[in-house]
Amino acid sequence: MKQLIFLILIISTPLFAYEFKLNQKDIKYINNSPKKSFILNRLDKFQSLKTQVKDYELIRKLSHINTFINRILPAYDISTASSLDYWATPKEFLLQGHGDCEDYVIAKYFTLLEIGIPKEKLYFAVVNVKGQKDAHMVLLYVEDKNSSPLVLDNLSSRVIPFTKRPKLIPKFAFNEIDSYLFTANKFTQKTKVNWGKDNKWEKLLNRVYNLNE
Repeated sequence: MKQLIFLILIISTPLFAYEFKLNQKDIKYINNSPKKSFILNRLDKFQSLKTQVKDYELIRKLSHINTFINRILPAYDISTASSLDYWATPKEFLLQGHGDCEDYVIAKYFTLLEIGIPKEKLYFAVVNVKGQKDAHMVLLYVEDKNSSPLVLDNLSSRVIPFTKRPKLIPKFAFNEIDSYLFTANKFTQKTKVNWGKDNKWEKLLNRVYNLNE
């Protein structure tokens, strides 16, 4: 994931509900794909997973979703899209079967919304990883902003508190409601994110909620 600067966050998108639903374009893509059987199998397992975990306790829900999404293959943006640092919708990610760290987080976020996790408890978090040059993105489950959030990460199969991931260096976190600076122990203060000329977050929300992409 490319570096982001936290200065201004302007999100006017209403807090819509989300449902994973294929449209005609998606069905055409599946039918024309040489990997059709693999895609259908992945989608079938995805739908079964959501039904299976719906009544699980919280940590089991988070762990099962994290593990399932992590099994999808990683790929660099330059090999999967015409522009660098492309943020795929959950459908694009599941249909294509590969993605970058942001795509894992996006898929986990919207999947957890579908199974009833409140969106005010889920945050996209930009972090640094010790020893790596580029920034990284993970998903946080935040029960209490004064305690360490749980981390869902494509680099780990374990859903554990941020304090137990010493290689992750927190920068900032955001969702559809607000954005914060945070430490490994807690959220500290509200902040603003500068998305530059290309607000990938607003574009993603529009594509998911309004365009059904």
